[in-house]
This record gives sequence, structure tokens and C-alpha cells, in this order.
Amino acid sequence: MIKSELINILTNKQKHISEKDVSLSVNLLLEYLRETLGRGGRIEIRGFGSFCLHYRPPRNAHNPKTGNRVVTKAKHSPHFKPGKDLKERVNASKLNCEIKDDDDYTSEDDGGSVSSQSTNLIL
Repeated sequence: MIKSELINILTNKQKHISEKDVSLSVNLLLEYLRETLGRGGRIEIRGFGSFCLHYRPPRNAHNPKTGNRVVTKAKHSPHFKPGKDLKERVNASKLNCEIKDDDDYTSEDDGGSVSSQSTNLIL
């Protein structure tokens, strides 16, 4: 699911709110989340999960193409921890799906991809 699809779904479920207002609300919410994480804050949405920053210290690495040693910079990366209700809902929905191992795929399958029915949320 992409942001425009989310806006369309919310607009269809809330007929009394215009698409422009729904779009504004979604954009304001996302901007607030970005600002909070940008300041190093933590966001918790009960029943859904929490967003925080994880510190990644500098480390010794190498460029696989050239083999040169490189020292990466320290950084903070966003981290999402799903809440209990979200975990339970996801696990309950997966009980209705057949889970295939990598060995179960054949050349007739969809090329070894996980599932053509999976939905991603890209905001």
C-alpha cells in the first residue's frame, strides 16, 4: 500500500471528510512522526507499535568491489517494534495462509518470490 492508496481507503470509509482533508491529515501525521524521530524522540501508538532510534556505532568495513578498508560513520537508524495487538493480528492472519519453504518453490512458481498477494505499505 502506498500513501495515495491509504488516503483513498480512508476517504471511502469516512464519506463525510473530503479527500483533501484526509490527505492533509495523513501528511501532517507523517510530518509530526518525522519531526519527532528527527529530534531523537520516541513514538508509541498503543495497539500498533513504537518507533525509536537505534544507535549504530562506527565500524570497520570493506568495499566489496575494491577490497579497500573503510570506517563507517556512527549513525542513528529508525526502528519499529510492533505492539502486542499488531503481532497477534498478523499471526492470526498467517494461520490462514500456507507457508512455503525455499525448497518448496519450483520453476512453475512465481520465480521464487515470497507472495504475489503480499501488500507493502510505502509512505
